[in-house]
Amino acid sequence: MSAFNLDVFLKTLPTSAGVYRMMSADDTVLYVGKAVNLKRRVSSYFQKNDHSPRIQLMLKQVAKVEITLTNSEAEALILENNLIKSLNPKYNILFRDDKSYPYLMLSGHDFPRLAYFRGTPKKPHRFFGPYPNGYAVRDSMEILQKVFQLRTCEDSVFAHRDRACLLHQIKRCSAPCVGAIDGADYAQSVQAATDFLNGKTADLLKTWEQNMLQAAENLDFEQAAKWRDQIQALSVVQAKQFIDSHTSNNQQDIDIIVICVEQGRVCVHWASVRGGRHVGDKNFFPDTRHDPNPQIDDYAQAFVAQHYLGKNKPDVLIVNFRLPESLHTALNAEHGKKIAIVQPERGERKVWLDNATRNAQLALSQHQLQNGNQKQRVADLAHILGLPENELHRLECFDISHTQGEATMASCVVYDDFAMQPKQYRRYNIATAKAGDDYAAMREVLTRRYGKMVQAAAQGETVRFPDVVLIDGGKGQVNMALQVWAELGLQMPIVGIAKGVERKAGLEELILPFGLPSPQPSPTGRGSEVFGAFDEFANDPIPSPCGRGLGRGQDWAMFRLPENSPALHLLQTIRDESHRFAITGMRAKRDKTRITSSLQDIAGVGAKRKAALLLKFGGLRGVQAASVDDLAQTDGISMDLARKIYDHFHGE
Repeated sequence: MSAFNLDVFLKTLPTSAGVYRMMSADDTVLYVGKAVNLKRRVSSYFQKNDHSPRIQLMLKQVAKVEITLTNSEAEALILENNLIKSLNPKYNILFRDDKSYPYLMLSGHDFPRLAYFRGTPKKPHRFFGPYPNGYAVRDSMEILQKVFQLRTCEDSVFAHRDRACLLHQIKRCSAPCVGAIDGADYAQSVQAATDFLNGKTADLLKTWEQNMLQAAENLDFEQAAKWRDQIQALSVVQAKQFIDSHTSNNQQDIDIIVICVEQGRVCVHWASVRGGRHVGDKNFFPDTRHDPNPQIDDYAQAFVAQHYLGKNKPDVLIVNFRLPESLHTALNAEHGKKIAIVQPERGERKVWLDNATRNAQLALSQHQLQNGNQKQRVADLAHILGLPENELHRLECFDISHTQGEATMASCVVYDDFAMQPKQYRRYNIATAKAGDDYAAMREVLTRRYGKMVQAAAQGETVRFPDVVLIDGGKGQVNMALQVWAELGLQMPIVGIAKGVERKAGLEELILPFGLPSPQPSPTGRGSEVFGAFDEFANDPIPSPCGRGLGRGQDWAMFRLPENSPALHLLQTIRDESHRFAITGMRAKRDKTRITSSLQDIAGVGAKRKAALLLKFGGLRGVQAASVDDLAQTDGISMDLARKIYDHFHGE
């Protein structure tokens, strides 16, 4: 491939709108930007010297530039946003989130189901949101169940009920599954719930009051009492959940966005108001390591573009910053009508903005304190391990979980950049180790994970190994890790975390297979209790990855840290998360295996018939509760096989 000639490239750049991509020598996208005039914008990077430290650092790595022409600046903005989301360029301002935003869904069935939903909304279902978090969705669902009594059960359960469930008995569901409510009345409840979610609560209450009075005039006092109870339920909810709003605001969807910058850190506080009801808020803390002097407007444009382009939008944005006209135009084009973007100076909206500002400032101060606490923990652990503080960033922790040898599962959790990184967690099904052999299971998972990484590094790929590997286990598990290290040629420090006396938190015993970094009795200077060397490893033939050899007992150390040790708190946090992640995966695998084995024990039930049964009846319990006639209505199940399945669970 011919070398990239920057001078020729800049001279031939067009003056039209478009998107540019700054690329490194290995074709990694470093930065994505948009421009109304590509020639002027891209040339400015290489002709000016007053760039921010973030851009200066990026320009040192640029090997070439690629462009894409668009018809307008607004179109360029949308393309820029899509590329940022898909490519995650290192030097763009990124607002990453572990999951898509949650929605509340009303399904498109004859008797619509109320459900929690994540993903891309699709017809014919109706979606309300997005909500800032799952708690906000579940809170709204609880309200709707209490007031409107809509079903929440899965379709497979709904289709096979022969009596009402507990939710009907406690007045959280009108039980359409057993005909306790007809289709017309249920549709009316669904419409009322929709009006509530759309902020038309006042109109809804007025209609219900008229219905109650009409029923009373018709001497239908039982029906009038039902309307009265429903009005009271909604009034209580409204009093607890609604912002005090007496204007037309309660008919609109409103988002409040405040950006706070302090000491080089940024917090974006997003609050969501739907129909006058504050449904939740969320704080975002973008990475500012490459931007020592962050500017509000830069982060405002990045947040609004990444948060709203291609997604549902509110009618009003209340903000403490200005947005470029091109972004406003792009948002309006997608929304189908003009979005009001306001910076209120008085009235109710100003109260909302001030409240969001206080929340943003508080969240930022707490985040900074928490970040400082994490730095202290990492620094303390680095001191114990004899590592420079600036060389300890990434820790990976492994745990093995099973139930008496059944459904063995290994977990790997990651701590990086002073926080747990759930998107980088991994689970491993243990395939070669014998049931119940924790040592062999640990050996297998370490070999699989780091064997692939060593192989990828040998092929020239960029691989990031952890700075320290944590093993949830004792001397045997640590010894297995050493064997893997020797086979793969690794030199990563290992810390074993063994359960303390009576498995009590704070009494964990830490294992350093290469000894303490200094001869002092306390590695932290805080009175740690050192137990000494492991004599059973004195003749271990495995060479030490750090070149110190394991032939001397003093190369192994086992000690406790005081209960108030920051390093111990960090290790406990990571170990507990590894254990949680392993045990939840193991339980899911175990339950799935038990369901599968229970059905596969029946002659004539293969994988397809098993899947058909589980789908039709919503799980193993549904299959067990089904009658012979119901079983025989499943695709692929004859009457004889249905009797065989029934007899398997109920006895002949």
